[in-house]
Amino acid sequence: MFKMDESQMQDICRVCRSEATPEKPLYHPCICTGSIKFIHQECLLQWLKYSRKEYCELCNHRFSFMPIYSPDMPKRLPIKDIFSGLLRSLGTAVRFWLHYTLVAVAWLGVVPLTACRIYRCLFTGSLSSILSLPLDILSTENVFSDSLYGCCVVTCTLCAFISLVWLREQILHGGGPEWLEQEQEAALHNMIDPPAEFANNNIQPNAQQNGAENDDEIGGNGNNEVNNGAQADVNNWNPIEWDHAAEELTWERLLGLDGSLVFLEHVFWVVSLNTLFIVVFAFCPYHIGQLSLSCLGFKELTTAPEFEGLLTTLFGYINIGIVLALLHGAAALIRLNKTRRLVGICYVVIKVSLLSVIEIGIFPLVCGWWLDICSLTMLDATIHDREAGFRLAPGTSMFIHWLAGMVYVFYFASFILLLREVLRPGVLWFLRNLNDPDFNPIQEMIHSPILRHIRRVLVSLVTFGTTILLVVWLPVRIIEKLAPGFLPYHVVLSSEMPYSELSLELVLLQVVLPALLEQGHMRQWLKFFVRAWCIGVSYILDIRSYLLGDVNIGEQESDAAAAPAAPVEGDAPEGFQAGALAAAHQALFQPVSPSGFQPYKRPRFLPFKIVCLIFFICISLTLGSLIMITVPVKMRLGAVYPILMGLLLDLILTVPARVALNQTPLISIWQDWAIGVLLTKTFCAVVLVGPNWWMKRVIEQVYLGGIRNINLQSIFMDLCLPVIIVLGLSSLYHI
Repeated sequence: MFKMDESQMQDICRVCRSEATPEKPLYHPCICTGSIKFIHQECLLQWLKYSRKEYCELCNHRFSFMPIYSPDMPKRLPIKDIFSGLLRSLGTAVRFWLHYTLVAVAWLGVVPLTACRIYRCLFTGSLSSILSLPLDILSTENVFSDSLYGCCVVTCTLCAFISLVWLREQILHGGGPEWLEQEQEAALHNMIDPPAEFANNNIQPNAQQNGAENDDEIGGNGNNEVNNGAQADVNNWNPIEWDHAAEELTWERLLGLDGSLVFLEHVFWVVSLNTLFIVVFAFCPYHIGQLSLSCLGFKELTTAPEFEGLLTTLFGYINIGIVLALLHGAAALIRLNKTRRLVGICYVVIKVSLLSVIEIGIFPLVCGWWLDICSLTMLDATIHDREAGFRLAPGTSMFIHWLAGMVYVFYFASFILLLREVLRPGVLWFLRNLNDPDFNPIQEMIHSPILRHIRRVLVSLVTFGTTILLVVWLPVRIIEKLAPGFLPYHVVLSSEMPYSELSLELVLLQVVLPALLEQGHMRQWLKFFVRAWCIGVSYILDIRSYLLGDVNIGEQESDAAAAPAAPVEGDAPEGFQAGALAAAHQALFQPVSPSGFQPYKRPRFLPFKIVCLIFFICISLTLGSLIMITVPVKMRLGAVYPILMGLLLDLILTVPARVALNQTPLISIWQDWAIGVLLTKTFCAVVLVGPNWWMKRVIEQVYLGGIRNINLQSIFMDLCLPVIIVLGLSSLYHI
């Protein structure tokens, strides 16, 4: 391995502190000097295996190994040894290949296929399907499609498991609802405090203490047992054992990539837990909901085959929540403390799950559909067209409307955050500050009553729906009255290439709306216009001190204004705190906005002026939207990039795959531009996160310069010309 220093045999190993022996000589593998330079080969190998490093931690010298052969080793290996070595290597390769194949079949075949077949068997609803389940699992029909479907089922169960663990951590760290914590404290107080009759008896203190310790009904030693158990756990905690356990349970060992067969046990547990989650969180709620709908006579409302299972399961969860609330009350009456706490925790889980579905799923979906309905006239569509599209592709239709609603909610919340930077702290007291470090929506779902959440959702629906009416529906009606021939929009590049509504949504989502947040200058301009509008309106209504808070007031005026002021943001009324911002808002990344309350000079007739302010807001929103709809947007030179990118993709991938050699392809410039928008944004994102090269430097310089400091000559020579030449030559080559 290494050259042994014969003159320093009396030195010791720096790992095991032992001297050299004929069987275990000392070596000098690195450039360390002194008493730490020698080490046994076995000690070094063991340390390298433990530290997982290939170099010395002291001198940073990389260790190198070389075989040392016996002196009687022949110059050439015998043919027998060569073939035996090849056979051993081949056997090892075959063994590893078989093992990894077994791992792949188990995790990518057995687990998802079993999940799919069990899920389908449970929801078939017949006894014969349950009896034939083993044969169905071993069946080879539709293996690939069932495996893909099973992967979705396993992913859903895994997400449910992670959500439950995360919710448990939220309850442990943030505490449960007040009624649940009060019940736990009362139960613990009843266990610790002795009954009242013992206080009137003439019992020695020691006897009373012993009686309290021995009486199971009193449970006076319960708290001590808990403390002693916790102390014992602390004393018995060994960090070395925990580290050892963490080292043993690695991803390689969990998945079976370490060569062992322990992963088969993990596969069994995954299949078992997956089946348990399917039964508990899908099968039972679905059948409970189905039974409830049948009993109430609402079965006809869920006849749509696409969403019948989802709606029935959701209704089942609602019924389970109601039953858990009733069981909690019944357990409280008969004083079953442990049962009451368990039922209360289950109720909290159901409540948080339903509220998450409402705020993240249903609320944006309703906003998306309402936005689409209000803009039907602008796009020359009708309700029947949307109904036909929904029946043709219900999943795609629901996803597009949910995505549109989610984007609308996101930008609405972003505008609220911008308003907080302009207005006086305390004006928007009825809206929850999302930049508050103490804001935790999950904790609010846990602690707040369900009726308060319902009121917040209703207020949010009214606020968002009214805004859509003012921004979309009312301007369209005004345009129809004043300019009947202006709408609907028709963007036609030729007589055979009609405009696609999907392209318009793509332009809005990928070009127009991201510019408001991605460009800091655009945001500053919007902030400037908002402040200018506030100054103008406050001058008309004489409410500048109330609206902006930039007017100096005296101490007496400050004291007078502080008393009738609106509540602080954190002390808002129940129905309006966190009102207009429903879900997905914790993803906002805007700077921290001002919070708290700032005194102001209270003007005369303030309630009437606030009503006038709301009226001015409605008029301004309608006029601003009217201008944005009617004023044409000039086509920027940057549209050349998406067209070239879309043409390149169309000519390289789409045309060779769809068009035969004896046919002529039809090129849709508008569709190619729409696809090119996505490709261009993806390409720019990949360039910005990639290595440092000339294109990344040019794009970063253009992005940091913004629109006000744009350098057209530099952009054209350094970015436009090279990219257009490359894309153009590529397109011509494939033509």
